[in-house]
Amino acid sequence: MTGPQDATAVITGGGTGIGLAIARRLAAMGAKPVLMGRDLERLEAAAADIPNARAVRCDVTDPDSVETAFAAARSEGPVTILVNNAGIASSSPFHKMDEDEWMRVQDVNVAGVFRCTRAVAEDLMAAEYARVINIASTAGLRGGAYIAHYCASKHGLIGMTRALAAEWARRGVTVNAICPGYVRTEMAETAITTIMEKTGRDRDAAIAELAKTNPQGRLIEPEEVAEAAAWLCAPESRSVNGQAIAVDGGATG
Repeated sequence: MTGPQDATAVITGGGTGIGLAIARRLAAMGAKPVLMGRDLERLEAAAADIPNARAVRCDVTDPDSVETAFAAARSEGPVTILVNNAGIASSSPFHKMDEDEWMRVQDVNVAGVFRCTRAVAEDLMAAEYARVINIASTAGLRGGAYIAHYCASKHGLIGMTRALAAEWARRGVTVNAICPGYVRTEMAETAITTIMEKTGRDRDAAIAELAKTNPQGRLIEPEEVAEAAAWLCAPESRSVNGQAIAVDGGATG
């Protein structure tokens, strides 16, 4: 196999938002998506509308759940595309942040990626063609007030991306990160709600506040991130390795 055609592609956080958009895009390229997440009902509803897709419950913070989920994923062949999309975010002034919240974000955003990637490492290293795509954030490229824990997790994810890219460079696998700005997803909805509650602004004003972070003055659509992932999965992208690709309208340009 030298491309995504017929490849088993696992997408964590695959039931909604960026993960769902990537699953649809990879299916259009001929891959067989395996949608993973904690809400099996939502995953199954999403998979029903995607050709050759399957739904598998997985909690990336639970090593046993990860092991079981990836065993199910490879039941029809080795996993040669892994999209680590599952992630969480919250906001708090650093001096008021407790250790439990700090560790909760690291457990999903960094350790969860470690667990999932390790689960398929042998598949990836043995393949003629393999791709790992980590969905990071512009918060992995620069700092941001009130999100120290999230920034730390995404900087760590980019570091892991670059380390694995170097370690596996002579194999058939590439490892890259995509770093979106604010995307029109449930995570953005949470940020919008937080702005409304803390500032008293209406919804349009809250969205405009997020859109200000993008020089294009808008939220990014999940399909735009999916297109970047599709490009990284193309055989012609095999020289692109260890990169943190910003999809942010030029914010980190």
